[in-house]
Amino acid sequence: MTARGFTRRGIVTAAATLPLVGILRRPAFAADFNYKMATGQDPTHPINTRAQEAIDRIREASKGRLEIALFPANQLGSDTDLLGQVRSGGVEFFNLSTSILATLVPAASIPNVGFAFTDYDAVWKAMDGGLGEYVRAQIAKSGIITVCKVQDNGFRNITTSTRPIAAPDDLKGFKIRVPPAPILTSLFTAIGAGPTPINFNELYSALQTHIVEGQENPLAIIATTRLYEVQKYCSMTGHVWDGYWLLGNRRAWQALPEDLRVIVTQEFDKSAMDQRADVAKLSESLRQGLAAKGLQFNDVDRTSFRDALRKTSFYKDWRARFGDQAWSLLEASAGTLT
Repeated sequence: MTARGFTRRGIVTAAATLPLVGILRRPAFAADFNYKMATGQDPTHPINTRAQEAIDRIREASKGRLEIALFPANQLGSDTDLLGQVRSGGVEFFNLSTSILATLVPAASIPNVGFAFTDYDAVWKAMDGGLGEYVRAQIAKSGIITVCKVQDNGFRNITTSTRPIAAPDDLKGFKIRVPPAPILTSLFTAIGAGPTPINFNELYSALQTHIVEGQENPLAIIATTRLYEVQKYCSMTGHVWDGYWLLGNRRAWQALPEDLRVIVTQEFDKSAMDQRADVAKLSESLRQGLAAKGLQFNDVDRTSFRDALRKTSFYKDWRARFGDQAWSLLEASAGTLT
C-alpha cells in the first residue's frame, strides 16, 4: 500500500489471488479484427485485470486474428456515453453495471431490487439460471448482446461523511449519490432519503465538495477509487447486489466468424468466474484494509430495512413494472418479497 491508496500490488496482496497482469498497451500488428473494450472501473479492479487476461488468451487462441484494446476508467467517456457508443459501434465491447443498463433495458435492474438477495448462493442461483436467461433475452431485444456470464460488482454498502447509517430512520432526508439508475433512486426515495443521480466519473469531486453527504458502492469500488479519502463511515447495508454485463455491439459481433465468437465467449466466461472469486475475496479482506485507512465500519440489521420497504409500495410497484414472470424468477431465488 502507498499513502495514495490501494495500489494494484496492495489489492493483489489483500485478495491473495488477483493476477499480476497489468493493463498493457501492446504494439499494433496486422489483425483481421481490431476491437475496443471500454470499462468504467479503475485499472486495478478485478474487472480489468481479468479482462486483460481474457484478451491475451483470445489473441493467442485466435492466432492474432482478433485484437482487443482495453480502455479502463472511463477513458472513452462516462458510462452513459459509452452505452451510446456500444449501441452505435463506437466501441465494440463495454462493461456496464446492471443498474445503469436499466436506463436502456428496464429488466436489467431486476437483480437490483432492494434487500432481495441475502447471499451469493441466492445471487448465482438466479443469475446463472432462469432470471439471468430472462435478462439476457431482454437485453438482446435492445439491439446489443451479452458476451458472457454476468460478472460481480458486489453487494452495495453506504458510505457517509456525516454519520453512520444504522437503521432505516437514519436515511430520512439523507442526501446520497446514486448512479443514474431508476431502481436505486426509487429505493432510497421509498425509504426517505434524498437520492441524487451523478455519473461515476464525477463522484469523487461530488463527495469532496459536499454536493452529497454520501454514496453507495461495493467495497472494491470504494477501495480502488479511494472514496475513503472523502468519507468517514461505511455502513454494511448490503442493500443491493449489482452485477456487470459485458455488452457487445451486435454488428461487430456478427462480423466475427463463428469460431472467433466461440473463443471470445469461452475466454470471457472464464474470466467472469475468476472475477467473481476475486470480488468475493476482496469483499472479505478489504474491510480490514479500509478500516486501516480510517473508514469506520458498522453492521446493520438488514431485516429492519426490508421490513421498512415492505411498509411502502416499493416491492409492489416494481413487481408491476417487471411483470409477474420476471418477479417469479426473482423470488425463486430471493424468497417472497411482496
